Amino acid sequence: MNTENAHPDRAALSEVGPGVHAWFQPDGSWWINNAGVVFGDDGAVLVDTCATAERTRRFLDAVRAAGGDAPIRFAVNTHLHGDHTHGNALLPTSTVLIGHPATRDGILADTVLADPPPVWEPTPVWGITEHRAPTVLVRDSLTLDIGGRLVELHHPGHAAHTEGDVVAWVPDAGVLFTGDLIFHGVTPLVFMGSVEGALKSLDWLAGFRASSVVPGHGPVLPGLSFPRVLEDQARYYRFVLDTARQARTDGLSPLEAAQRCDLGEFANWPDRERIVLNLHRAYADVDETEVDLVAAFADAVTYNGGPLRAAV
Repeated sequence: MNTENAHPDRAALSEVGPGVHAWFQPDGSWWINNAGVVFGDDGAVLVDTCATAERTRRFLDAVRAAGGDAPIRFAVNTHLHGDHTHGNALLPTSTVLIGHPATRDGILADTVLADPPPVWEPTPVWGITEHRAPTVLVRDSLTLDIGGRLVELHHPGHAAHTEGDVVAWVPDAGVLFTGDLIFHGVTPLVFMGSVEGALKSLDWLAGFRASSVVPGHGPVLPGLSFPRVLEDQARYYRFVLDTARQARTDGLSPLEAAQRCDLGEFANWPDRERIVLNLHRAYADVDETEVDLVAAFADAVTYNGGPLRAAV
């Protein structure tokens, strides 16, 4: 990733449906996520927070500017990764935090805040020292009511980006917050989920018939563009699976497979080194084992020719 293109300080809150706002942080690469807020008559529902205290405070300030005194009644974590969850610690104590059981477990087990691995350069300045995890758990579906406005939370029923992915669907506005089931114009990452499952989830997402889609990373997109983005991402996952099958037949490691393959149409997506992590996932899925995260990231650093670039 080229950090010259990463500008989380240019993040903005934009209305994507009546009373529904997306928080887009360009350019959506490592540690630079999207989030959002849904306003109802008696409060608000946040969808995710941000990686650092500075970015989360900027997001919360924008929410207050848009919603006035509306209390943040609920906050939903779409999955466990810190770019979407570290900022939980800055939410009001009265806010009820919601997520999948696997998301709660992953947040509580995470060590990145206290002991960040020497993978990213520079290491983001977290400004946060303690995790806050969901206390209300959604295994399949859950509907929130904020003054008569409904926000539906749904799990795809299988591992995809992670084991605990949850989308937030606002049916009266036709807005879908996908979390990291969708990376718009950014290389997808599935090292803690399933490549096959991530591919399968795309058909499930298409079924929401959204008029506006807020991806976990990358620009917000209108519903008319969603089928194209789904197909782009499907082609990438099929590319990963085909590369893994041929490389295993040829006796190559995930790193060797990544070094040999031609990324083609995906070469210009930010964070191209994720091919290594995704191949580790594809190999592990076939072998029915867990990914060795230390080895996988070490291979990604080797492939990248040095630490992975992150925005502070």
